Amino acid sequence: MNETPFRVINVGIPTFGETLRQQGAHVADVDWKPPAWGDPALIEYLERLEQPAVDQANAQVFERITTSRPHLVGVARASEVVPGMRPGVILHAGPPVSWEQMCGPMRGAVLGALIYEGWADTPAAAEEVARSQVEFRPCHEHDTVGPMAGIVSWSMPVFILENKTFGNRAYCTLNEGLGKVLRYGAYSREVIDRLKWMEDELGPALGRAIQESEGLDVRATIAQALHMGDECHNRNKAGTALFLKWIAPYLAETTDPGTASRVMRFIASNDHFFLNLSMPCCKAMMDAASNVPHSSVVTTMARNGREFGIRVSGTGNTWFTAPASSVRGLYFPGFGPEDANPDIGDSTITETAGIGGFAMAGAPAIVQFVGGTVHDAFAYTRAMYEITVGEHPVYTLPNLDFRGTPTGIDVRKVVSTGILPHINTGIAHKLAGVGQVGAGLVNPPREVFIKALTALAEYLRG
Repeated sequence: MNETPFRVINVGIPTFGETLRQQGAHVADVDWKPPAWGDPALIEYLERLEQPAVDQANAQVFERITTSRPHLVGVARASEVVPGMRPGVILHAGPPVSWEQMCGPMRGAVLGALIYEGWADTPAAAEEVARSQVEFRPCHEHDTVGPMAGIVSWSMPVFILENKTFGNRAYCTLNEGLGKVLRYGAYSREVIDRLKWMEDELGPALGRAIQESEGLDVRATIAQALHMGDECHNRNKAGTALFLKWIAPYLAETTDPGTASRVMRFIASNDHFFLNLSMPCCKAMMDAASNVPHSSVVTTMARNGREFGIRVSGTGNTWFTAPASSVRGLYFPGFGPEDANPDIGDSTITETAGIGGFAMAGAPAIVQFVGGTVHDAFAYTRAMYEITVGEHPVYTLPNLDFRGTPTGIDVRKVVSTGILPHINTGIAHKLAGVGQVGAGLVNPPREVFIKALTALAEYLRG
């Protein structure tokens, strides 16, 4: 009788292999699952999109992303530079949302912005103005991005980034720092006073300093920060230090010592200051890659605290949305998951452009802030290579032997593999006025990629 044990290749469900092992068989497990979650209609769409025209369009999009060179060229009031900005308009993070549908932290940020602008003097009066007199528009539809609630109003100073390769511009407000801040829905007196100082002193001082310079190559700064342990979404220690090193001499040359000291102290005390430069840098890159016919590359990922939305190059400015997910993460003392608002903010533009959660292998210390292990950080980045078009030639990761970051999310690959983008993010309290309560990791709802894939396939068939 042959005593040689069975040798089995188990494809798919791991428990099948474990049962055979218990009976003495040698089992090799193959991690496999059907494409498109086994949905025949989606598999048909994938087959329809496997064509040279899509691959060629994606190659063009990838080239536009990776050859973009956004530079910081100035600071000005939103009313002076943001396209379509006019009195009565407030920009917000994520896909379109009405006042009635806004989540708590976004409502709080709107109230704070209205009080800051002098359009109301109390939260109750601001709520009435918001309900009846304000037009709300997504930041992304005005060449702008905003972290968390993403509120941009008439008088707020914004960074101006210009894409030297393609000529398009992107804008973002200045980072307020930590603690009670507008972007997390706080609107106390200290929040308003800080915003006024940023308008009256911080913004003009930075504007004069930048004008004195030849501008900052933000793409190159991000590349250097990635080599120093940042991923430029939730870890910006190196990026902020590099920016402060660059701007300090120009501040000293263009403003009085007292102002220069206050500005540099403010930046030095806020490790997240560079986030509001990495975001518009990524926005300028992705906008340059928008509206390429046939392309299946994602150019926008954004959340408004209610919905997660994406836009795809080949379908133009159409939003594909689904309910926003809850963030898995670490909470500040006294808070827990029951306090958290669903995922919110435009900062996912970093992952859209191939950094942030896609670059966690280069910033393993980030897990101390968002949760998980160093092994997880490497695994997250490696998984993203499975759903992207290519590797960025400038954004490289020393911990992966200087491999380029995974860049250009392809909706075809997301649906085919079932792998969703990895995003690291802050967590806002669900109530207005409380602020940040933690940080963590989140994945977009798969429905947005299904909707985008379906729309692109139908478009190409037409």
